[in-house]
Amino acid sequence: MILTGPAIAAAVQRGDIVIEPFEPARCSPNAYDWRLGDTVRICADSLDAAVAEPLAEQRIPEEGMVLRPGLLYLCVTHERTCSERYAQLINGDHTIGGLGVWVHVSAPLGHVGHAIRWTLEVRAARPVRIYPYMTFGKLVFLTTYGRRASYQAMGSKYQRTDGIDVSRLYEELR
Repeated sequence: MILTGPAIAAAVQRGDIVIEPFEPARCSPNAYDWRLGDTVRICADSLDAAVAEPLAEQRIPEEGMVLRPGLLYLCVTHERTCSERYAQLINGDHTIGGLGVWVHVSAPLGHVGHAIRWTLEVRAARPVRIYPYMTFGKLVFLTTYGRRASYQAMGSKYQRTDGIDVSRLYEELR
């Protein structure tokens, strides 16, 4: 089951969902409207899954930055989210998709216990200017069935993310 906007706000009040910072007006009928953070890592060259790739982090200026086709942009959400009760799904939305921007296609699931600012994979179909803290997508909260297992207890390499996280697949390929 998907939580409605009012149910999300009530769960935040109870402490079942953490959204920092939380703005009740960002609750839409079935989601929370999340914002883009203010940092980006740009990948213009080829990547190697077996190597830790050093991608420099930079600020997105207040006047915005233009995303170019053919590049991979790793960005981060402004909000940090966590829930030990609900799973989360993050996506872009029509307002961004209508600009030709694809957001977070490969890893939209936030497990129960995920406590993160989301790292976002962003691509542009055409040049488009983005701005820090602009609304960029929707976050959905889902009830789980069965015995809950917290992502925190699993010891995953991605369990606590506060900034832009690059792939750590190389840790498995050693």
